[in-house]
Amino acid sequence: MWPTLSDWRREALRTTLWLIPAALVLVAVVLFVVTLLVDRAAFHGSLVLPTWVNSGSPDAARQVLSAIAAAVITVVGVVFSITIVALTLTSTQFGPRMLRNFIRDRGTQMTLGTFVGTFVYAVLVLGAVGDDHRGIFVPHLSVAVSLVLTLVDAGVLIYFIHHVAISIQLPQVMASIASDLSAAIDIEITASQPNRVDRRESGPSVAELGRRLAEDGLDVAAPSSGYLQFVRYDTLIAIATKSDAVIEVLHRPGHFLVEGLPIARVWPSSSANEVSRALKRGHVTGPHRTLTQDMSFAIDQLVEIALRALSPAVNDTFTALTCIDWLGDALCKISTNWNPRTVHRDRTGAVRVIQAEVRYARLVARAVEKIRQSSHGMPAVMIRQLESLTKVMPYTTSPEQRAVLLNHGEMIGRAAVESVSEPSDLADIMQRLDTLRAQPDLTSDLPASRSTLP
Repeated sequence: MWPTLSDWRREALRTTLWLIPAALVLVAVVLFVVTLLVDRAAFHGSLVLPTWVNSGSPDAARQVLSAIAAAVITVVGVVFSITIVALTLTSTQFGPRMLRNFIRDRGTQMTLGTFVGTFVYAVLVLGAVGDDHRGIFVPHLSVAVSLVLTLVDAGVLIYFIHHVAISIQLPQVMASIASDLSAAIDIEITASQPNRVDRRESGPSVAELGRRLAEDGLDVAAPSSGYLQFVRYDTLIAIATKSDAVIEVLHRPGHFLVEGLPIARVWPSSSANEVSRALKRGHVTGPHRTLTQDMSFAIDQLVEIALRALSPAVNDTFTALTCIDWLGDALCKISTNWNPRTVHRDRTGAVRVIQAEVRYARLVARAVEKIRQSSHGMPAVMIRQLESLTKVMPYTTSPEQRAVLLNHGEMIGRAAVESVSEPSDLADIMQRLDTLRAQPDLTSDLPASRSTLP
């Protein structure tokens, strides 16, 4: 099934630096309440604490807690500084769109939350030390817990320094993006599997509805500008069912919407006004793209790193080669089970929503063409692209997919002839192109259901 709105919200909340720290501060407050109740019970004689849980006099407890709070808040400043430096380096070296990968990093969020939570806990315990009707109250257990949390913070600081040193390395960045891309591909393939509703069909066919939408449909304008981040297909189905209409979504997540321009087309046109009023509930727009329902975003991230590496200012060929390797891996997974779902039906089997199609040829072009255009005169990059396409070829499931890969291989070959002057380098490129052309056609042995592109 498609990702739900809760999946999109979970992803949006993950890409923040405040959620996990706020949750850990709340945990610190709850922990303080629990330990304070235990200390109160021990102070009134209801229970006896172990002898080692003793922080001495009230002044000693205050000094210990003050030192802990001061030290922790200082380290929090250091952690924030390291985080900002890492984000700045990321933006400069990898591009501003890579920042979301670091902001959503759980290690950074947990580190900030641990230190802030310890600080809040120490301050609360410090405020609890004071006079009581039975004497001066010293929360010995709470002070001991503060010391334990300080030791935990020391370990977390060591982990954080190691984590940042690892996470800002370019191979790790690319592997992380590739992992997100792989997960997005798996979700797309799973969502494309037909359910019981999709197996039932009633009413006009998809082709007939497409003709009616083109001839008699009425466009519905986008209510606001921004990137289409999420489409609630279940909500659109409910809207269309209620209006006895068919909605054709003209854009897919990742496209930029302009307020006033068409976002969807509705048939019959008499239902357009009702659908337009309810359309805000059926999609989410924002200032940036997300991976939810938009796996091409991760492809673009890898391509962006490769383009920066190939620029004259950087000239880092090996980084571009690594990006090509990961893009080839993604294309292998896409080619194997690519059958995107474009039609959504109601409970009776009638077509209610037709979504914008994500074409296989377009995904391959996103992964190949910009790098090819930037690699003129670079034999190593051209050779690696041809080798990558050769690895993808055995995973194809239709002649159309093979044709797409061969077409890009031929374009790389023509670019090599135009831009590579060294005969031996050109011969190496043409050898890889011949290898790509010679790949056996395995699609003829596949079942018809797998050897047909949508």
